[in-house]
Amino acid sequence: MKIRFSTDALVIKETAIGDNDRLLTLMTRDMGVIRAFAVGAKSVKSRRGSATGLLAYSNFNIDKTGDTYKIVEASANKVFFGAGSDVVTLAVAQYFCELCAFFGPHDETAEEFLRVILNSLYYITEKKRDPVLIKAITELRICALSGYSPSLIACADCGQFEDKTMYFSFDNGSIYCENCKKPNCTALNLTVLKAMRHIIYSKLENLYGFEIPDKDIKTLEKITERYLVFQSEHRFATLEFYHSVI
Repeated sequence: MKIRFSTDALVIKETAIGDNDRLLTLMTRDMGVIRAFAVGAKSVKSRRGSATGLLAYSNFNIDKTGDTYKIVEASANKVFFGAGSDVVTLAVAQYFCELCAFFGPHDETAEEFLRVILNSLYYITEKKRDPVLIKAITELRICALSGYSPSLIACADCGQFEDKTMYFSFDNGSIYCENCKKPNCTALNLTVLKAMRHIIYSKLENLYGFEIPDKDIKTLEKITERYLVFQSEHRFATLEFYHSVI
């Protein structure tokens, strides 16, 4: 039985099939991550070419037959051309796509997940914020949306809200005060801790609306990246590429 539906989606991966076809991995608003065939999409005459390219956010009409998805029509809402403006921006954008493929939900709505990725792509491609900061924001918020949210309210042992220095455990995502700190924790100054709290607990519309000194951005990013990699137990090829170009 064939079912036709329409959804907005971001193209997070494209694989060439023959001379003119593509197999697309889509981060959809309504169904999470799916893979769909785009027949003839590579043809220079195809009106769907730009709408089915990597980092295109498009509206898709899709036929579903069993477990197979086939794109019938596609029209671009936004194509993130700016991702190719420099190698660091491209590396971060590709990393965001791999995060979608790994963490993105399947067979369920993914409204907030998709909005985070789209907003982050906008900020890096339009040069609105430091891409290192946007990377950190995206990593930690995606962890929270995917069931790996750290607990940053107070010391996990004694309940102390803040100390001059708090300590973050990558093992369990908890924070500890000076008196309760555990082995293998990393120190957090209050600026970095407040930034992490904002990323985890703020409403989506306020997610990017905070400032942090340049000297603390790299510290924040090292922590969010290490936490994401540790919790996912996954090797991200695009992250390795990012480190090769920065």
